[in-house]
Amino acid sequence: MTSTTPVRVRYQTIEIGSTDIHICTLRDNQEFSDPNDEALDLGICSASWPMFGVIWPSSLVLANHMLDYNIAGKRILEIGCGMALSSLLLNHRHADITATDYHPAVEYFLDRNTLLNNSKAIHFERLDWAGDNSHLGQFDMIIGSDLLYEDQHIDILAGFINRHAKPKCEVIVVDPGRGRKNKLTAKMIASGFSSQHVKPIETTYLELPFKGHILTFLRAD
Repeated sequence: MTSTTPVRVRYQTIEIGSTDIHICTLRDNQEFSDPNDEALDLGICSASWPMFGVIWPSSLVLANHMLDYNIAGKRILEIGCGMALSSLLLNHRHADITATDYHPAVEYFLDRNTLLNNSKAIHFERLDWAGDNSHLGQFDMIIGSDLLYEDQHIDILAGFINRHAKPKCEVIVVDPGRGRKNKLTAKMIASGFSSQHVKPIETTYLELPFKGHILTFLRAD
């Protein structure tokens, strides 16, 4: 895609444990640039356009959770990746990672940030959870953060996860506390997953206390 200028950006280095991830983000969540109405045609209004482009607390929690997580031999999918902090970290760990998002500007920033970290390219797919994404195949692990914005997302998200989860699969969703985690959990249990909700143990890397949970769903083969 073409550059998103004239939006203002910022460069920062995010420390995840002893790993430094260099990242270019939007300067703030007031930026907007959609000269060809590409986002508007996808139903993304000017107010929600910048939401993909900043680092949210949930994405920091997920990335820190992934720092030492067992990923050996696993094909991993990040959904609703936004700035894809966890994908960048997992790529640094040489994981088999695919990043996905609905926003048309995500791929540009992902490619830019992959270069900033001198890492191999991360496979990206722009997709709609409700669409036919059968070409993606199935994954051993599916991760995401701050995905439950609206009630109607729950059925669509659960269906997408179920279609792309291998019979034996681990799903990790960091939810900041939007009041929908139990509804998602019910859908996941109906698809054969067990469920665990835990508070992140250590969050000194956040400016404010984290009110949400790490949701882990497991399905045995």
